[in-house]
Amino acid sequence: MDFLPICKQDMLDRGWHQCDFVYVIGDAYVDHPSFGHAIISRVLENAGYNVGIISQPDWKNPKSIDIYGRPRLGFLVSGGNMDSMVNHYSVSKHKRKTDAFTPGGVMGKRPDYATVVYCNLIRQTYKDVPILIGGIEASLRRLSHYDYWSESLKRSILLDSQADILMYGMGERSVVELADALNSGMAVKDITYIDGTVFKTAQPDDSIPSVTLPAYEKLRENKRLYAESFRIQYGNCDPFTAKRLIEPCGKEFVVQNPPQKPLTQEEMDAVYALPYCRTWHPSYAKAGGVPAIEEVKFSLVSNRGCFGACSFCALTFHQGRIIQTRSHESILREAEMMVKDKDFKGYIHDVGGPTANFRHPACEKQLTKGACGGRQCLYPTPCKNMKAAHSDYIALLRKLRKIPGVKKVFVRSGIRFDYLLADKKDTFFKELVQYHISGQLKVAPEHVSDAVLSRMGKPKNAVYNQFVDKYYALNKQYGMNQFLVPYLMSSHPGSTMKEAVELAEYIRDMGYNPEQVQDFYPTPSTLSSVMYYTGLDPRTMEKVYVPTDPHEKAMQRALIQYRNPKNYYLVREALLKAHREDLIGSGPKCLIRAIPPKPQKFVPPPPGSKKPAVKHPGKKTSASKRRK
Repeated sequence: MDFLPICKQDMLDRGWHQCDFVYVIGDAYVDHPSFGHAIISRVLENAGYNVGIISQPDWKNPKSIDIYGRPRLGFLVSGGNMDSMVNHYSVSKHKRKTDAFTPGGVMGKRPDYATVVYCNLIRQTYKDVPILIGGIEASLRRLSHYDYWSESLKRSILLDSQADILMYGMGERSVVELADALNSGMAVKDITYIDGTVFKTAQPDDSIPSVTLPAYEKLRENKRLYAESFRIQYGNCDPFTAKRLIEPCGKEFVVQNPPQKPLTQEEMDAVYALPYCRTWHPSYAKAGGVPAIEEVKFSLVSNRGCFGACSFCALTFHQGRIIQTRSHESILREAEMMVKDKDFKGYIHDVGGPTANFRHPACEKQLTKGACGGRQCLYPTPCKNMKAAHSDYIALLRKLRKIPGVKKVFVRSGIRFDYLLADKKDTFFKELVQYHISGQLKVAPEHVSDAVLSRMGKPKNAVYNQFVDKYYALNKQYGMNQFLVPYLMSSHPGSTMKEAVELAEYIRDMGYNPEQVQDFYPTPSTLSSVMYYTGLDPRTMEKVYVPTDPHEKAMQRALIQYRNPKNYYLVREALLKAHREDLIGSGPKCLIRAIPPKPQKFVPPPPGSKKPAVKHPGKKTSASKRRK
């Protein structure tokens, strides 16, 4: 197995005089099927096309994208496995210090809005070469979208990037169909028929049944209109029922074709059987490799898609609600390859996908008629037609446990506890507790207030409590002492200070001290982000309270970590604002004392001691000053 070319000499060494496609990516080149650029480039290679990789080019230098010369068919562009803005900035818009998708974890090797910048860089040199964009950044910005970082409504990334065609969702089929069309001699402007793509035109074809959305200019002026437009977009994510969408913008029209049909199991198996090198390019060895590989190197992807449809998650918009799976044979072959890796220690870190315990569509109807347009599979309660069963997943995990050289098989990509409870058999729950937890199980209740959970598209808190009771009962039954680590989110639309205090009280009663808290992050094309921007729930058009003030968000976040002395004054202010003075004092239910904690004094360690000094919270050591 060889890596694809990363420079002109690599291309010439293969006997090529020209690349069919040059693939510009915002990540380091990692030839592993957990990285989108690896899948797309290998799929094209398998279809007979030559692909050269340009990883993290110098966006200030047009020559950096010209190392292979003019590609025969076109450029492919992806910002990376993450949206470049999420990669660069925390929810508080502070610059992150590291980038797991860059050699050595170095930050700053890609620009903000990477897809747009790379495409405009290409256009400086090649005015007429087709540019095809894809990946998560392009997929979720395919039509007008709220951009949290600029606090504005942006038009389709297809227009700002000057690209010709956008591929959304998982692009294996789309990219080969596009390549074949270009290879046949078709002009890129005439390729308007491929599912899973978005194109721009001066005049849309009136003969094709379509839904025309409000114009971008009108959406900028009217937030309610944007919420209504997004509801239409969200309702047209199913490959069996979706209609073509047309969004006017200035003198142009952005046209979104329906999504691609789900891959069959045979097609999924074929994608994961391609000759990946399964690691980062050796040119990164001096920098210490690419950190992102560590999370996935010994993990197995078993499925795609998610019918959980959480409001704050973009998976419905990107991968869709219909579950696609790999066969047991495909997954077992990959596991046997892992065992032979010199770095494998006997532990398979994960077997899953967006949701680990989804191994088949929610119901049989989805495979021929698509997901229901007016009904979610799990929210507000599980659909009566949903098939909640784990038998296939259990069988897969049992086979993996028996592979010689495998000591333990963990399940770490999240499980849906409401789906787990909907299964009338508890065989999977029992085996999960017995065999597949590494000391603690991470789950995502996100909140405890039913008012907030309804905005999140999550089950009521009573369902989570039922899961918790069952989990600890099974641990007791099997003599295990494993913990639950709940993911909690602050400041989601719908969360007033009242609900934030309710969450803090729940944490108090649970005896849990969360080390990390996720403040709601408004990323492009989620229902929750639309709520954040418009103050309306696009599903119902009801008004929603949205905490947008940074100080209020800090208070809501501090309440979750009320035990941290640094948060005392924020927690006190929050409790006073919520008129919950009863939680300030020395009573057993109080969150904080009436008197603030004394600052911890700096006490130097005794001579010869290996114990670290006790530091005043505000005191910086010389080392910390140097790091700053």
